[in-house]
Amino acid sequence: MAPFLAYEDKGEASPSALPLVLVHGHPFDRSMWRPQLTAFAATRRVIAPDLRGYGASPVVPGLTPLSVFAEDIAALLDDLGVSDFVLAGLSMGGQIAMECYRLFPDRVRGLVLADTFPTAETEEGRRARNAMADRLLREGMGGYADEVLYKMVAPYADAEVAAHVHRMMTATDPEGAAAALRGRAERPDYNDLLTRVAVPALVVVGADDEYTPVADAEAMHTALPDSVLQVIDGAAHLPNLERPDAFNKGLEDFLARLG
Repeated sequence: MAPFLAYEDKGEASPSALPLVLVHGHPFDRSMWRPQLTAFAATRRVIAPDLRGYGASPVVPGLTPLSVFAEDIAALLDDLGVSDFVLAGLSMGGQIAMECYRLFPDRVRGLVLADTFPTAETEEGRRARNAMADRLLREGMGGYADEVLYKMVAPYADAEVAAHVHRMMTATDPEGAAAALRGRAERPDYNDLLTRVAVPALVVVGADDEYTPVADAEAMHTALPDSVLQVIDGAAHLPNLERPDAFNKGLEDFLARLG
């Protein structure tokens, strides 16, 4: 049976290098990891799926909990014969990575949490996410993409990077985006989970990120038993695209530590 998710699978498996799995954020697709796919496929297998509702993966309307995203990833990796791996996620993808660790910690050998946060949604936040889901279904993605572009990337970001981010957002199906927003509104709190993570972790954040500020990353770094914190200057919410050289260097050092 063909995998449910669309995905990139680059590089070759190596006995000395764990596979790297990359989970994109909202409302993006696997192309947000292009600089990392290019950089790391030279030394290891790198897998980047489109989450359900995004990119070329099927759109399932309604409400998509983080647990469903995590189960999709586990099923894809089963199909690809990948038993254990390093798991990296950005923003919503970081929350999905935490959910993956909650559900199948024995498979995760290292955890990369970029521009994300572990706290459950507030009542106000739930209302806001559900209202945004309603808006996207009513209006489409264009207005939202215009409004948030220069919070996703810094106002001084490279024009080609900003254009790529805008294209990803406007190409996302509103039904998939709305289902994810409704699911995130109901997400659990991962703060206690972080204190029990038994593998090395890398926490990354753009210095100018308004969505998940440096203080959030510092708190996660403090909670994790074995973690490294990397703050990337000259970047907002998507440092892997805005400052790929700095992001890749931090990730390379982390992966080298894992062996």
